[in-house]
This record gives sequence, structure tokens and C-alpha cells, in this order.
Amino acid sequence: MQLLRSLIYFLFLTFSTVLCSLVIALAGWFLPFSWNSAVAGGWGAANLWALKWICGLDYQLRGAENIPKQNALVLSKHQSAWETIALRWLLPFHQSWVLKRELMWVPIFGWALAVVKPIAIDRQSGRKAVKQVVREGIDRLQKGQFVIIFPEGTRVAPGEKKKYGIGGALLASKSGYPVLPIAHNAGVYWRRRGLIKHPGTIQVVIGPTIETKGLSASEINSRVETWIETTMAELPG
Repeated sequence: MQLLRSLIYFLFLTFSTVLCSLVIALAGWFLPFSWNSAVAGGWGAANLWALKWICGLDYQLRGAENIPKQNALVLSKHQSAWETIALRWLLPFHQSWVLKRELMWVPIFGWALAVVKPIAIDRQSGRKAVKQVVREGIDRLQKGQFVIIFPEGTRVAPGEKKKYGIGGALLASKSGYPVLPIAHNAGVYWRRRGLIKHPGTIQVVIGPTIETKGLSASEINSRVETWIETTMAELPG
């Protein structure tokens, strides 16, 4: 039964993504960034609603009061596709995501991505990619956007961790903007390569902002990693 529910949700996700992408790709070039961001946020909300009513997968958010009114750099745990949907709705809509450039090549979806101006990097280019994150990230932050980065660079299964990349911390150090850390256990219910969405309640914790002025990139990275991984150890799963 849960497999059938998951298949139905997959159809909903596909349809909503194509529809939202078409709207942004066709009309977004002529409309303000705020409008396109709101459409993307609505897509996130619709999918969270569908997950709850189709698959029985809900979420509980703690620390919403920590979200700053001004823009910030968001460094989040990455376990599944869930957070790429949820953060669109849970955070202020003006967002710029650091993502792999291959996503820009996907028909329709990639066209819509181009409109919302992500920071699309070649993950194999090493220092060049880091410099791009810093250069374009400062530009997005100065324009009032939240820059969202998964510091581990890829999805990591529950109970595991990868080395935290320096790009996000370097951007924070160079820009002086605060870091908003996020921990969650979405991978327990939506496996990184799994079709089935298991029923339950995902725990999402937004931590206090970490002020970065006067700190080195390594110090920022250490503080972010310590908070995220300590919080992860306290979550079910």
C-alpha cells in the first residue's frame, strides 16, 4: 500500500514540477524575482501538503524564530530530496541555491532554474567552484537573497556524515553575513535512492544564527559542523 501511495505522490511531484517550471520558464523572464520566488515557494507548500495526505509523511519545525528577517547564508544537512522541496516553503522565498550545473541542462526544469538565478557550479572544478560560490554568493546576499548550501555536497544517509566543504564557510567569512544552520532527519523517511516515502514526522531544527565577522572559514565550518552533527545525534532515526 505504501508503495502505491509513493507512486501516486511521485506522479504529483512530477506534474507539479513540470507545471511550476513551465510557468516560471515562460512568464518568469517578464516578472519580478519576488514573483518567481513566490511561485517556487508555492510549489514547495503544495508538495509538503501532498506528502502529508498521500504518504502520511508530515514534518515538525523547531527554531522558526531563529530565521532572521534580513538575508543570511543557510547551511543545511542533506539526506534526501525532501529538504530541496521543504526549504523552498519554510524559509523566506527570496532564495539562491548552490547546485550542480548539470541540473541546468534538464529540459523545462533547467529553464526555470535559470530564471531564479541559482549558483550553478561544476563540482569537479575544485578551487574554481569555491571562488564562484564566494563571488556569486556575495552578489546574491547583497541583493537580499538567502543563499542555501549543503556543505557536505551530496546526500548523506542517516547515521553517516561527509567532510564539510569549505565553500559555504569561506563565503560567510568573506561576506560577513551570518550563517543559519539546519538539521533534520528526512532521510529516515525518504531514502536518498528510495522510491517509498515512509509515513511519520520529519524533525526539522533551525539553529541560532552564527555570527561570522572576525572568524576564519575554518572556525565557521567547525562551529556549523559541531552544531549540525550534535543536533543530528539527538533526532530520531
